[in-house]
Amino acid sequence: MAARVLLRGSLAGAPALPRLQPGAGLTLRGLGSSARSAREDSWLKSLFVRKVDPRKDAHSNLLAKRETSSLYKLQFHNVKPECLEAYNKLCQEVLPKIHEEKHYPCALVGTWNTWYGEQDQAVHLWRYEGGYPALNEVMSKLRQNKEFTEFRKERGNMLLSRKNQLLLEFSFWNEPVPRDGPNIYELRSYQLRPGTMIEWGNYWARAIRFRQDSNEAVGGFFSQIGQLYMVHHLWAYKDLQTREDIRNAAWHKPGWDELVYYTVPLIQEMESRIMIPLKISPLQ
Repeated sequence: MAARVLLRGSLAGAPALPRLQPGAGLTLRGLGSSARSAREDSWLKSLFVRKVDPRKDAHSNLLAKRETSSLYKLQFHNVKPECLEAYNKLCQEVLPKIHEEKHYPCALVGTWNTWYGEQDQAVHLWRYEGGYPALNEVMSKLRQNKEFTEFRKERGNMLLSRKNQLLLEFSFWNEPVPRDGPNIYELRSYQLRPGTMIEWGNYWARAIRFRQDSNEAVGGFFSQIGQLYMVHHLWAYKDLQTREDIRNAAWHKPGWDELVYYTVPLIQEMESRIMIPLKISPLQ
């Protein structure tokens, strides 16, 4: 289930005093102390933040990988409990054909069932190599594919609900590439406060360096269409205990705690899913 967190902060400023009033020395000293504390806090933040002016460009241009034009689609399918086995079987028959067909400029990055989190849920991640034109080309061709049309109809009878998001990948994250298993995967999803995506990117450009030792970082994405100001981090672990050990180890690395401290106030809600890959998933 989603862990819902509401975080609020405030800034306080003190008016300048033209002259000392009787008994005001203590107040002025307090104001001076607050000002020094604010300056020190601002200086400390500057050590961890790479300054980016969000007014100069869209955050998608500032944060996404410039050397690629890949677009990602993340699908969430809530399946009728009695249909999950049949749904998986159907997907394992049809999805590899789309993935392997060179006629379609897209690739299946990973496909999973949620183990812990929202139950009876399937998650699919696709890459469209060429951005929106590639997405439009694939959708146009699939509408003319009779097998896919029948697949959609049969699949629709098994679903309770579904939603998707179009994503870009952060420039500082690993490229999601096929990997051998067995692994479990954690999809950590963050609903950010509107206007904070640049700050998130600045902090995580540094934070990701603390999470590379065990090759657990798979991919990092932010939404463009669908639920906005959403961030998704995808991690791979051998098992749940390995996940716990790796996450605990990060807290012993100098600097990790400060980065967490500054990113937490940017979050409105967060959710963690532990997922098991299907046999056809390139991420095993």
